[in-house]
Amino acid sequence: MATKKLKQAPQPAAAEATRLTRDDWLDEAFLAVVSGGFENVKVLSIAERLKVTRGSFYWHFTDHADLIGSLLMRWKLSQLALDAKLKSHQSSDPIQELEFVVDAAFSQAGAGLENLRFEQAMRALSHQNREAAQLLVEVDAERLDLFQAKFFTIVKDEKKARDLAALLYLAIVGSYQALSRPVNPPNIRKYLQSLISNYLIAKVVS
Repeated sequence: MATKKLKQAPQPAAAEATRLTRDDWLDEAFLAVVSGGFENVKVLSIAERLKVTRGSFYWHFTDHADLIGSLLMRWKLSQLALDAKLKSHQSSDPIQELEFVVDAAFSQAGAGLENLRFEQAMRALSHQNREAAQLLVEVDAERLDLFQAKFFTIVKDEKKARDLAALLYLAIVGSYQALSRPVNPPNIRKYLQSLISNYLIAKVVS
């Protein structure tokens, strides 16, 4: 008589892996960066927050460096997708089109401090991490290209459009720094956006 084989229970890590996705880990890593920088991304701490064992981490990532690299790449792809969407957007009024782009940049900031703090942490990391530095170069270049294209439709001069794009980007990055503070004056976002619209768009391109 053949011996009936008992069905083997799944290993804990395998069972945990079926209820967690790679994005679950990346989401928690993102929040860890927001709350304490990239040095705050610790596999064991994230596993505890997800209520799983550390072993389940290795179903999705090779090691800690793979987690960080994947987190950086996910951020880059999301930013490039947003830029591509804005670049393809067209309006009959080129000035309104440029203001639409600025509004989109501030709307992303207005969605919460998480995105702003993550980008700040990335810029800090880029001083010692070549991958982060390269991704920022690519994203910054794409953003500047977007602004330059929008300005060119108004000023019809490549150098002036490039210079205005650089000034606009510096103004937005500076605004991000201000908006990421834990305490701000009322209506600070509206005030900063109005400064950019009045002095870097309406008056400069008139």
